[in-house]
Amino acid sequence: MSNSFLALVLLESPATPDMVALAKAVRARHPELPMEVEGGDEGARQDSPLIRCGNELVAVMSMPAPIPEDSGLWARASTTWPQAETVAARHRGHLIVSVLGQNQRQLPTARLTTAVIGALIATMPQCCGVVWNGKVARPADLWLDMSSRSFAPFPDYPVSLWVDILPFRSDVGIGAVTMGLSAFADREIQFETRKLPLATLLDKVDGLAAYLVEHGPVVKDGDTFGRDERERFAVRYKNSDQFGGLPVFFCSDGSMQ
Repeated sequence: MSNSFLALVLLESPATPDMVALAKAVRARHPELPMEVEGGDEGARQDSPLIRCGNELVAVMSMPAPIPEDSGLWARASTTWPQAETVAARHRGHLIVSVLGQNQRQLPTARLTTAVIGALIATMPQCCGVVWNGKVARPADLWLDMSSRSFAPFPDYPVSLWVDILPFRSDVGIGAVTMGLSAFADREIQFETRKLPLATLLDKVDGLAAYLVEHGPVVKDGDTFGRDERERFAVRYKNSDQFGGLPVFFCSDGSMQ
């Protein structure tokens, strides 16, 4: 797993955040989080690239150019965000947001990064979207709303900002695959079924993904999971046949075995 996350906040026009205003916004949105601009509030540079949140330093760097093109990212995002490709095409700058340091714990780092991004969006009207760790793109207004729950207890924190769930058709029926979960659990989820309706399938994948974000890669090859003893789904470690050898937790409902 990676040691940190790299988030890109898309800007309609290049801009440098006021870090003192950012610190105030973080305090207002998350009063439980110790917060200061690096160097202290008094006389702090508004364009300082660092803020300290508790024991962590968060870097916010302004880049006066669009992010690198990634047509696959925006095609995935368009399945739930119809304006995604339009926003990607028109943005002219971006911010790079990342927690500094080595050997960080994934979930606390994701929570903190998400809280800072939400505060950036609250203080910068130029923000139009967020790309999380190169895998998941979401609109700025959704981030503004969901990031308010960055430090909520499990399972109420915003996993869907970090992990995408994409449905697909397979030879045996329907399936869904995650994108972004591997940063928390080493693998993605690929779930295929002949008998579950799509809404139920997506709900099962969402529940397992949230569990793995919370606990890490605790599901082992050959384990089962489900609502109760009458509903059990098998899990196998494999490299995906459909998605270019992607390492996955391959799940089925028993109808495919």
